[in-house]
Amino acid sequence: MKIATYNVNGVNSRLPVLLRWLAETAPDVACLQELKAPQEKFPEQAIRDAGYDVCWHGQKSWNGVAMLSKAGPIKEVRRALPGDPEDVNSRYLEAEVNGMLIGCLYLPNGNPAPGPKFDYKLSWFKRLTDHAAALLAQQIPVVLTGDYNVMPAELDVYKPERWVDDALFRPETRAAFHQLVAQGWTDAIRTLYPDQKIYTFWDYFRNAYGRDAGLRIDHFLLSPQVAPRLTAGGVDRHVRGWEKSSDHAPVWIELKK
Repeated sequence: MKIATYNVNGVNSRLPVLLRWLAETAPDVACLQELKAPQEKFPEQAIRDAGYDVCWHGQKSWNGVAMLSKAGPIKEVRRALPGDPEDVNSRYLEAEVNGMLIGCLYLPNGNPAPGPKFDYKLSWFKRLTDHAAALLAQQIPVVLTGDYNVMPAELDVYKPERWVDDALFRPETRAAFHQLVAQGWTDAIRTLYPDQKIYTFWDYFRNAYGRDAGLRIDHFLLSPQVAPRLTAGGVDRHVRGWEKSSDHAPVWIELKK
């Protein structure tokens, strides 16, 4: 079973890239973030024509998450993290697919930090951590994947000294990620490549992709019921180089049955 995550940075403006990638790599499940489209403007028919069932939670201009599956029907469980009923941002979608619970998430950026946006990032992280603990307590197969907007370690960022004050790399952010993982989750890509430079994002500015000045901010966390099934994973880095592509590249893992 191949599961992928991809921050598309605008699902309609990047639709040709998305469809090309789906046709080329054929993931069984794909989690998308940053749709930047209201619910009624999501390109449902194009996705279904590509062979996928689909569930999405849109939002005008910002955010938005979606889940695509050709591994079986998507059974939506929730479309928001518990803990703050006033948070109306479309950042979390959870569903059952083929006997597995998958959470697709788009964690807040948090810049500028410190400030209200950073406070929101940390509070959202806390809600995610609390919910993740509840999921682990169920002792079921769970995958939490998406754009976490955090580089967990210096290995995950080009020239880390330039990022010390950024919300994606501040000590509070990294501590929150490590606290989440310490519950019992497996960071799939880092487990497969413990010492290797792996990036998933390259800014549009200053030829970041050409210089390989990247960040690893898109992650897979696997529950103990899933981690032993991990056989492969990687980044479809070349997709970042396609014309009119997102500033993220798709990330994927493979799980044995």
